[in-house]
Amino acid sequence: MSVIQLPELSERVLIGDRKAVSRAISSIENHDKGSDDLLKRLFPHTGHAFTIGITGPPGTGKSSLVDRMVKICRTEGKKVAVLAVDPTSPVSGGAILGDRVRMIEHSLDPGVYIRSMASRGDEGGLSRAARNAIRVLDAAGNDIIIAETVGIGQAEVEIVQVADLVIVVLMPELGDEIQAIKAGLMEIGDIFAINKSDLPGSDKVIYNLETVLGKKDNWDQEAIKVSAKTGEGIEELMSLVEKYHRTLANSEAARKRRLANLSEELIRNVGFVLSQRAEESLRGNKALETIVSKVASRQLDPESATKLLVETVTSNHANPHRRAPRKGA
Repeated sequence: MSVIQLPELSERVLIGDRKAVSRAISSIENHDKGSDDLLKRLFPHTGHAFTIGITGPPGTGKSSLVDRMVKICRTEGKKVAVLAVDPTSPVSGGAILGDRVRMIEHSLDPGVYIRSMASRGDEGGLSRAARNAIRVLDAAGNDIIIAETVGIGQAEVEIVQVADLVIVVLMPELGDEIQAIKAGLMEIGDIFAINKSDLPGSDKVIYNLETVLGKKDNWDQEAIKVSAKTGEGIEELMSLVEKYHRTLANSEAARKRRLANLSEELIRNVGFVLSQRAEESLRGNKALETIVSKVASRQLDPESATKLLVETVTSNHANPHRRAPRKGA
């Protein structure tokens, strides 16, 4: 942040300056020095946007559906941000799909902000950086934030931990409703959108889903046929979104959901930080070399070795200034 000072950057984010928003998200994504302070400044201004999570198996047309949803939000005068979390490149660590032009029709609309981010290998397809990027978009004054994940399978369930409402996108002919059940998506979905409903079999998907739909957070899960290609059912889908928002946004169930999500996030964050500290503490540590040699010579098994190393790490952090005993002491 050598060009733009931190206070100026945060102020520009708060007035919705697009370049400032992009820079802030990049700073958070790259863990730049000062990014933690930036979040600290912005966080009190969050909590106003309604976040919609879009998830589901690959190939179901999630991006096309998001495009249609954005159009309707804009006709209602709402300011919209889309965060598309893409697969991580194993070489560069960047978003493989980040260079593709998403929803080009909206690119010049000042009321729409679109950003691709790399998942960075997080099991849930949504990185810690993406969670904080959503907070930046919230602070920037967006009314609706749509977080779209890559659709990589079972771990997509983590999307529920950042979204107020989760839409699971399925399609006919692929048996995706069964895949959704196996992946645990039934547990997190508030609305199930059967996209490409012009294809044969959409009624069968609806029928199969209705046998397993239930109540979630005082909300009766809904399944609806849509077509991002023709526009069929999109307005009805957005009506369901509005109904959910109107019914549950300020409910006790929603409050408990937000608290549970924050609790899970903080637990994951602590685990991540402790893991990093443990790695830093162990690399090049003589204790590690000694224990590795014992495991290699079969004097010690890996599980016992792990417990010893945990004791070493926790002991070092409990006594960070402790010196090694002198010889002969």
